[in-house]
Amino acid sequence: MISKISRNFFLILIGTIIFLNLFAIPILAQMPLLPKINKLNLSTLIKSDLANTNLSACVHLDGNCLFELSDQKSNLNKRIKYVEEQLADIKDTYLNTDFVQLNIVHQGDHNHQSLKASVGTKKIPVLTLKPKDINVDGIDLETQAEQIGDRIERGLEKAKLERKPAFILQQAKLAAVGLLLIVLSNFILWRCIKRLTQAKVIFSQDADLPSQLEQRRTMNLKEVQYRLLQLIQLTVWIGGTLIILGLFPQTRLMQLWIITILRIPLRLIVIIWICYVLIRLSYAAIAKINAMITNDAFTHNYVLNNDINQRLQVRVNTFSRLFRGIITFMWVGIALFISLSMIGLNVTPLIAGAGVLGLAFSFASQNLIKDMINGLLIIFEDQYAVGDVVTIGEFGGLVENLNLRITQLRDGEGRLITIPNSSISVVANHSNGWSRSDLKIPVAYYANVDEAIAVITEVAAQMYQDCECRAKILEPPQVLGVEDFAERGFIIRLWFKTEPLRQWEISREFRRRLKNAFEVAGIPLPLPQQQIWLSRYNHTKSA
Repeated sequence: MISKISRNFFLILIGTIIFLNLFAIPILAQMPLLPKINKLNLSTLIKSDLANTNLSACVHLDGNCLFELSDQKSNLNKRIKYVEEQLADIKDTYLNTDFVQLNIVHQGDHNHQSLKASVGTKKIPVLTLKPKDINVDGIDLETQAEQIGDRIERGLEKAKLERKPAFILQQAKLAAVGLLLIVLSNFILWRCIKRLTQAKVIFSQDADLPSQLEQRRTMNLKEVQYRLLQLIQLTVWIGGTLIILGLFPQTRLMQLWIITILRIPLRLIVIIWICYVLIRLSYAAIAKINAMITNDAFTHNYVLNNDINQRLQVRVNTFSRLFRGIITFMWVGIALFISLSMIGLNVTPLIAGAGVLGLAFSFASQNLIKDMINGLLIIFEDQYAVGDVVTIGEFGGLVENLNLRITQLRDGEGRLITIPNSSISVVANHSNGWSRSDLKIPVAYYANVDEAIAVITEVAAQMYQDCECRAKILEPPQVLGVEDFAERGFIIRLWFKTEPLRQWEISREFRRRLKNAFEVAGIPLPLPQQQIWLSRYNHTKSA
């Protein structure tokens, strides 16, 4: 038990870390071996559609963010590209010349600062700072130019250090250890996923209601654990690959490119995953609440007989379907709005527009509203539920699907009949509580009526005593006597009170047994017949 709790806590902790790493920009920026990503992303481009909007972005050297520049959107990319090209030229000169002195100088006044790099005898301009580049309160332009110069010097010295054989050998060892850890972690995760797949619960329809609800809850929790392990496995591969790429200056730009490309898709994947997990956890919570209600009913003897027990099972299944549909719609809607906000769309007008459209749609779709209201009444009044056999108007069959808008029946020919809930006014439920087999048995007129009733009574009593049939018949059969005189013979009526949906099975078995009993007793069944009366008619002509 303790190991199971520890494993679940470990999985939840890793999932939380993954979520924070992918969504919290400050945390992502401070993670080791991962570069700081430009703030000039897709979200900013969509939200900042004005050309004079000031934005900030990083200037990179070997994939490392040296400093940030602020400028108008139309000019920022060009400016950063120019500075990075100048830094690349300085780096090449500095790395290809031994024993060369590097010096970053700045000159100007409080309105203008120019930075130049002196590499030996070569002087290369880096950038020009203006007051709009001040992005920290309390720091003047000259101080900021000095800080940027120091960062450029440290970045170039680090670039030279990272290209020494000793450093490359050390990073290669770290990369080999990281790759080994990735492979080992994925092997462990693969074994856990395989074990979890083998341990998945097979849902059984033949189990009693509390067992079915417990199976549903366990199945949904297993599914959450399965998806969490898959997400961890994907994160280990992607995160480990990015960390290994960040160990070497030659591949660090590739790391930055991959992070920039996959940043939005990974966030969308995590949103979809969280939505899926929340849906599954909600399903498990619904199953748990239904199980608690059902167990409480059994504990306090609310379920007095098998009929009410079966009816409770049907109603729980119907309510579970309804609430699962509502929960799924709610979480998917929230995830959709978060995803739109993640890619940079302003969802506030969308929400307001959705409200206005919903109001207009409600006026234009009154039948849909009637469907939903009538569907709620059908469900809460327990007129019928999924699994019942009903007759609605001229259609009848097994209720396969019931939601707030439609009812779907499967008739005896296998046709799926869809009926809007607003058109349902009268319903005949053939399986609510108990059912009745109403048999009308024709007997020929020249047979002995008392003998026929005696044989019918005896066969019915034998069926009631039969162990296989006894479980489906709730009360002793009732022979009502001669019901009617028909064209073919007189009609004897018989009632069997059965379990829901068992009336047709009992009727077929009784007819089979009665036919054999009538043959033994010599009681004929009526055949279609027609009598013709012939009379002689004398016609005398009048004189």
